[in-house]
Amino acid sequence: MRKSLPGKRIVAVGTLVALLAATTAAPALAATSPLQGALDTLTAQDGVPGTEAVVQDGSRTRVTRSGTGDVTTGKPFPRNGSFRAGSVTKSFVATVVLQLAGEGRVQLDAPVERYLPGLLPDHRITVRQLLQHTSGLYEYLRDFDLTDPEALRHRGAEPAELVAMAVRHPALFPPGTHWSYSNTNYIVAGMIAERVTGHELGEEITRRITRPLGLADTYLPRRGDERLPAPHAVGYTAIGGKLVDFSDFDATIAWAAGGLVSTPADLDRFYGALLGGKLLHPAQLAEMRRTVPAAELGIPGAAYGLGLGSIPLSCGLFWGHEGGILGFTNLAGAGPDGRRATVVVNQDPVPGAANQHVLAATDTALCSGR
Repeated sequence: MRKSLPGKRIVAVGTLVALLAATTAAPALAATSPLQGALDTLTAQDGVPGTEAVVQDGSRTRVTRSGTGDVTTGKPFPRNGSFRAGSVTKSFVATVVLQLAGEGRVQLDAPVERYLPGLLPDHRITVRQLLQHTSGLYEYLRDFDLTDPEALRHRGAEPAELVAMAVRHPALFPPGTHWSYSNTNYIVAGMIAERVTGHELGEEITRRITRPLGLADTYLPRRGDERLPAPHAVGYTAIGGKLVDFSDFDATIAWAAGGLVSTPADLDRFYGALLGGKLLHPAQLAEMRRTVPAAELGIPGAAYGLGLGSIPLSCGLFWGHEGGILGFTNLAGAGPDGRRATVVVNQDPVPGAANQHVLAATDTALCSGR
């Protein structure tokens, strides 16, 4: 996921990649609603290829689109197509770990050393600190040359390899003394889930979340599974001043921190179920929503719990997560009255003020028409 939103992102694979060039602005569509206008700002003003918002309000689902899903053919953004959800993955992984805590198989304030002996040099780091980004673990992505995405397209990675890259560096701070977003935390959290259950993380996400909720289009790809299922918008990244199709690549470089494939409607259902108490017992959901200030995000009032962020909207508090991974940027979650929204852009990194405008579109989706 990223520290997106005003100028920064809530932090997956694209976080550290500088935008190499501006994109060509798409023509504005006639704004027939406030949400349509907010999406048109992203395509016409910011120059992203296309964007879609899927809003669920009770039993009603509304889909609003702007721009194109394919700059070569001009095809529209597909309705509720698949995309790479980036750091929204963290909400799923935190849910799995919190379910294990509810079953008494994981203790949030136990040291990681109890579950993965010898993995981390600092034996004081707890499971809670992983999920909350207060562990002080170094960001492993900094060791990749993210200015050359093509070198990463088929690379993939194993979780232990990514953690080993991180722990070669000094800790950012003593555990529990500060907040700093690090994808390394969720690689370790995914490894804990696998060690405790004896199953692959993707299997646990399926068994515990996607199958019970009927999220047929959401899954965590294995290494070597590079194909993004159709229908989907083309996911673009800028290389050498040109938009390059990065829909298909090995996202295990992000794995438990950002590798999930999903659709907007699936994410709306997920956050509705999660925040509605259908996936976690009250005690574990309360722990998930216990936040610390996240000043690094540059958003007044932003806070982070356990795989769940909160941001003030014009109508109240948003709970959810931002995601960004080469090809796609999104913000997904729910507003104060239970309305859910996912806003997806088929580019990552995004140009200019697009991150701010994704947040603005989310505010419009969740707060307009009241």
